[in-house]
Amino acid sequence: MPPSGINQGLHQGLAQKQTLSPQMRQSLEILQANTMELSQLIQQATEINPTIEITEDSETLDDQVALDAASDQEALSEFDDTWREDQILMHGNPQSSTADEERREFLYSSIVAPKTLQQHLVDQLNRAAVDDQKYMTAEYLIGCMDNRGFLEDKLELLASISGTPLKDIRSAQSLIQGFDPPGVAVENLTESLLLQLQLTGRGSSLESRIVDQYLDDLARHRYANITRALGVSQEAVIEAAENIALLNPDPGAAFDASSNPHVSADIELRQDRDGAYYTHLTGDHLPKIRISNHYKDLVAKLNSDPKARKYIRENIHEGRQIINAISLRQETLLKIGTEIINRQSDFLEHGISKLRPMTMHEVAEKIGVHAATISRAVSAKYILTPHGLMELRSFFSSGYTTKQGTEISNTGVRDAIQQIVNNEDATKPLSDTAIEKELGKQGVKVARRTIAKYRDQLGILPSHLRKRHS
Repeated sequence: MPPSGINQGLHQGLAQKQTLSPQMRQSLEILQANTMELSQLIQQATEINPTIEITEDSETLDDQVALDAASDQEALSEFDDTWREDQILMHGNPQSSTADEERREFLYSSIVAPKTLQQHLVDQLNRAAVDDQKYMTAEYLIGCMDNRGFLEDKLELLASISGTPLKDIRSAQSLIQGFDPPGVAVENLTESLLLQLQLTGRGSSLESRIVDQYLDDLARHRYANITRALGVSQEAVIEAAENIALLNPDPGAAFDASSNPHVSADIELRQDRDGAYYTHLTGDHLPKIRISNHYKDLVAKLNSDPKARKYIRENIHEGRQIINAISLRQETLLKIGTEIINRQSDFLEHGISKLRPMTMHEVAEKIGVHAATISRAVSAKYILTPHGLMELRSFFSSGYTTKQGTEISNTGVRDAIQQIVNNEDATKPLSDTAIEKELGKQGVKVARRTIAKYRDQLGILPSHLRKRHS
């Protein structure tokens, strides 16, 4: 057995390697910011840090800053790849001075743009007293939610994709489920309603039993069936139904981007004169910043005043960190946009129904980062395509292979379901089984329960509730 001193030294060395520094956390936050937020963050940074100045020059990064940004991306990717391997070495978030915390709080609390659901959840995560392992797992799960707050894949699959132990995924899920709004970080509507009941102390109530076992009967107003099955009075069932109706079937509705006038594209797919697509980052309006030459020169002249010299050097270092993080964000988004162009030529020509399966892991391997980095980079961001404004994360999903051997993504299948419902006879709406057959005619084999799941995600009611009487 090695001496205890060696063990302690090894422990401290590995712990230092795995700890998420304030600079790395800042880099992650900037990576997640959309264009509007980034503009405000930059503006506030110039007001707080005297060494950062706005410039009209088109080129603001010197060679050293570019090298630093590349180093930051490498460090971020390495951290994402290894942070799970030494969980036992985690000891919580790094401490920083009160002044540092106040400056960061001022910087981020100054953002007044309407938030997406994901941003709202991340804000609460930032205030949670959790270690870096749980923080990053929770952040990953938030990135895997749709706009309703529902997870698009099962926990087991998310654990497999991210390389995170399932117990850690469940622990992070439990953390998020305590956030506002209630009913998020679940896989479906039933789980959301049950969670909302549980959070209000009604986890063992009649309402919970009805939601868990007889939600379909409730939707069809089959109160007599519920009464017989549960052995309660019809009055009790009706009262429970009224209470259930007060729950929120769409926890993310208040953050619906479609009703948010501030939503805009972070990336555009444009065509050159030859018709070839290329990626353009929106953000021409973003302030261009650099480290002031005045303060660089001043550092060399303040040898007689070590306190002032230290203050300026710390601000220059912090300014470079912000510039590096912005450079990393822009480069990552450009690479993601380029991969979309390279992999989704059929979509560019024909639309959403031709989206091919594309996972974050595949793109991450291609551009040399971790899948968690991709998840953060696409979070709450939008891309302007030839077929309209889309969530950037909607391009990332697994999929199916048609009878003709063509791959189609989950997003493409959902679009096909939407088109089938749009074209149905409103007086004879199609059941999930009928939709399954229609997809089969298109060469796409999808299980009926999967169709029900996608229909729920699209906000499409069951056939008996869609029926219109002539």
